[in-house]
Amino acid sequence: MNNNQVATVARILFALCLLVFAFFHFTKAEGMAHMVPTFLPGGAIWVYISAIALALAAVAFIINQKVKLAGYLLGAMFLIFVLTIHLPHAINSGNLAMVLKDTATAAASFFIGSKS
Repeated sequence: MNNNQVATVARILFALCLLVFAFFHFTKAEGMAHMVPTFLPGGAIWVYISAIALALAAVAFIINQKVKLAGYLLGAMFLIFVLTIHLPHAINSGNLAMVLKDTATAAASFFIGSKS
C-alpha cells in the first residue's frame, strides 16, 4: 500500500468510529444529558446536536467531500468538549481519560482536515 491508500483507510476507519460515537449519542442521549454544562439550556438536545455533527463529519470523511471543513469543525467541537465538559470533570475527579481521548480525537480531526 502506498501512503495515499494508508491515509484513505485511516480516514475511513476514523469515520467509522465517529459513526459509532454518533450512534451512542443518539441511543443514550438521556443518559449523557447530565454531562451538558449547566449554563446551556436544553440538556439532551445538545447530545443530539453533537450526534448529528459526528455523523455528518463521518459521512464527509467517508465520501471525501468537504473534509477540510468537517475536520476543522469536528476538531473544534472536541476541543470545546474538553474545555467545558471533560477538563472540569477531570479537575474534580483526577481522571484524565476523557480529556486525553477527546484531545487526541481533536488532533486527529485537525490532521485529517489539514491533509485535504
